[in-house]
Amino acid sequence: MSKVPKDPKEIFSGFVDDYRRLFGAELVSIILYGSAASSDYIPGKSDINFMIVLSEKGIDSLERAFGVIARWKKRNVGTPLFLTEDYVRTSLDAFPIEYLNFHNTHEVVYGKDILKDLTFDPHFLRLQCEREIKGKLLLLREAFLETQGKGKYLQQLISRSLGAFIAIFDALLYLKGQELPRHKRDVIKQVCHAYDMDTDLFEKLLDVKEKGGKLGGPEITKLFKAYLGEAQKLWKIVDTL
Repeated sequence: MSKVPKDPKEIFSGFVDDYRRLFGAELVSIILYGSAASSDYIPGKSDINFMIVLSEKGIDSLERAFGVIARWKKRNVGTPLFLTEDYVRTSLDAFPIEYLNFHNTHEVVYGKDILKDLTFDPHFLRLQCEREIKGKLLLLREAFLETQGKGKYLQQLISRSLGAFIAIFDALLYLKGQELPRHKRDVIKQVCHAYDMDTDLFEKLLDVKEKGGKLGGPEITKLFKAYLGEAQKLWKIVDTL
């Protein structure tokens, strides 16, 4: 049970069996999302993330899953998102970026595909893009100062923060009416072209996140300051959309 799968599909059968046993008819669907639903999955490094859709009755009995969640964590399965169809339907105005990303990169493992027919209002998407970018810019500046310019911590900061920007990039492409790529590097290339941003910079940031390695203090500081500059440029672009 403790072996980390090379391919998430290896665990689908056992995972579904566990949750069908727990929730029976109250289980609506199990949906894989995130990097494990694309070729961005890295065994041993990427979490395997599932969405568990339950009935309104089932969502009130989450304590049934305590033991199962703990067991599957040994195989790099994160704590699933537990929700209902009604919760998703009424959340598209509040969290359009999150649900757009679920919609774009998911695989139905069991049951109904509740994400397939979702539609997104451009007004709410643009508004959340602006709010998220401005908020993350403030947090990046604060975190930058807390690192004291130390390379190790700057690399960790890049790795932690970049995924959130890539999620925003999907929304920005949707606002342009463009088809959304399924892979992070393709998303970066396409959004940088569409919004006149620095492709080379964001590819270097993705290399830091995915490949690690050690960069010298001045080099990583220069890279991070360029990152801040592009984030500031981006909120001004989004503000004018």
